[in-house]
Amino acid sequence: MDLRISEGSGTNTTLDDQSIQSPTRRAKVWEYFLQELVEVDGVMKAVCKYCGAKLTSKRNSGTNSLRNHVADTCPKIPVEDRKQFIATMRKRTGEGSFVFDPRKTRECMVKWCISAEVAFNKFDDPFFATWMESLQPSFSGVGRQTMRNDCIARFKMMRQELRNELQSLNSRICLTSDLWTSNQKLGYLCLTAHYIDANFILKKKTIAFKDVKYPHTSLAVEEVITKCLIEWGIKEKVFTITLDNASNNQSACDLLRESGRSDMLFGGEHLHVRCCAHILNLLVQDGMAIAHGAIDKIRDLVRHIISSPSRIQAFNEIAERSGLPSKAGLILDVPNRWNSTHNMIMEAIEYKVVLKRYAEEQLEPSPDDEEWTNSEAIGEFLGAFEEATKAFSAHRSPTSHLFLHNVLCIHQALRNENWQINCVLEDLALAMDSKFDKYWEKGKYNMALVIATILDPSKKMDFLDFFYEKTCQQFIDIQINMSLAKQWFTKFFGEYAKIVQKDTTVSPIVATNTSTLGSPILGKRRLDKEFSQWSQTRGRRLAKSELDAYLEEEFVRTDERFEILSWWRTNTNKYPVLSAMARDLLAIPLSTVPSESAFSAGGRILADNRSSMTPETLECLVCCKDWLYEYPNIQVYPVVFGPS
Repeated sequence: MDLRISEGSGTNTTLDDQSIQSPTRRAKVWEYFLQELVEVDGVMKAVCKYCGAKLTSKRNSGTNSLRNHVADTCPKIPVEDRKQFIATMRKRTGEGSFVFDPRKTRECMVKWCISAEVAFNKFDDPFFATWMESLQPSFSGVGRQTMRNDCIARFKMMRQELRNELQSLNSRICLTSDLWTSNQKLGYLCLTAHYIDANFILKKKTIAFKDVKYPHTSLAVEEVITKCLIEWGIKEKVFTITLDNASNNQSACDLLRESGRSDMLFGGEHLHVRCCAHILNLLVQDGMAIAHGAIDKIRDLVRHIISSPSRIQAFNEIAERSGLPSKAGLILDVPNRWNSTHNMIMEAIEYKVVLKRYAEEQLEPSPDDEEWTNSEAIGEFLGAFEEATKAFSAHRSPTSHLFLHNVLCIHQALRNENWQINCVLEDLALAMDSKFDKYWEKGKYNMALVIATILDPSKKMDFLDFFYEKTCQQFIDIQINMSLAKQWFTKFFGEYAKIVQKDTTVSPIVATNTSTLGSPILGKRRLDKEFSQWSQTRGRRLAKSELDAYLEEEFVRTDERFEILSWWRTNTNKYPVLSAMARDLLAIPLSTVPSESAFSAGGRILADNRSSMTPETLECLVCCKDWLYEYPNIQVYPVVFGPS
């Protein structure tokens, strides 16, 4: 195609210059410019068809300026032409020109709907359809029913993938179960599987969100859990189940043990793990009921200050005179969330001088000196419990090996001599200590958690000895507990040695009709082979060497960055039996709820927009949201639904 240049005089010249007839001249953007170029001050310019603007079109300058003009700055280009240009010019790195794929768009839309908890009726909104059309005119869009069907299809596909993964596991699965209610007073059971895969990565997958018939008896709970396990094909793989301390859960666990005793390790003796976060909540609630006097006065004073801007201003003026930074507002605790009470107390203590002076100037009641002293002690005390709750409630890293460590921290906090400074604090400590003994008195620990502590290479048996010295008053109790721990550790090791050797043992000898009566040499060889197989199944020498080697080896010196699963992955070949134990025992969760729900004394309630869904649709959305987030560093709690 001949290209003509308009010089300043207006004459046109045909050019054959390769610098003008370059490949960039054939770019899509040139359709929006005149074919004739003009020379301005010795520089070749392209002329916009719509507004007449002249832009540089040298070969080495590319077409960026031309594209930007059409896509953004041209004041006269029709909106439809601009939209069409943007749609056709989009590119993806390394993939050339963008090609619209409606199936990919539908897939991304399903993920967004599940992840962002978008209500299905939003897809019938006419403005949503307009938005989609503006992005891609050829996309036909979807309605609420289509989106629901797409979500269910996605759920079924991902469920089958996860079922295959769980059924192929060569380790056991630990469960957590938690009850939810809707605004219609319907009950739902959330069942979550926790396991460590062959690469020593801890995984947490929500496998069911089922409605539970009212009343929520132990039989009803057990029936739902058993049905789920059979549906997933993992009933024989269950190791432990973590439940809160409701009486129906204890009975449900007993029923599960009876029905699956033959498939469970040691007949399910270690099946039930009590939710540690729930126990801590009970301890704190008992203590707060006794020490409410000082806390109530702080709460009332804070509520008074934040109730109007003028009072906050008066508070800040006193703060500035006292050399403290001003505050946009003060922390007021939330009912049923005791960590918010801790935060309120700690901030009040920081601004104690300001609060006391404000109360004097405004003639408002405030805590006296003794109540401030009590508040400081309570704040410090709740801080220890808050740290323990966070440690118990972690779901993306192992927690079972830290159980005794955190229990010891709580034990020492309860027996701190500082509680004896006055009767209020002493009564508080006694009330909480009584509840502590009810659930965690010596001998009431799940022995699987004790064994998990031994499998921490930074603790081993040494920490058990240290723990029992701190918690047992009599030397005989220390000896009894240490002996029991060693016995169970040996029993666990022996059981897992059989499992590991069963996976690696040589196939049994197949009998033949060949006689060995006349050949004593052949008879000896056969006898030696049988003895070799027999000794492998017994595993006594192997057990002694591996078990003793681990315990006798110097324990690992660690810091906060120590990753116990990485250590066991690295040492799998060195300790094959113990590493198999670690995969099961380190997967035990200590809490049924994530940390942001662990501080609540209230129940777990579905949002209104989710309560009206059918149980099948609700389970689809709850499970899928959890499954979409596969990486351990992403904190997502799939059953916490907010307004869409």
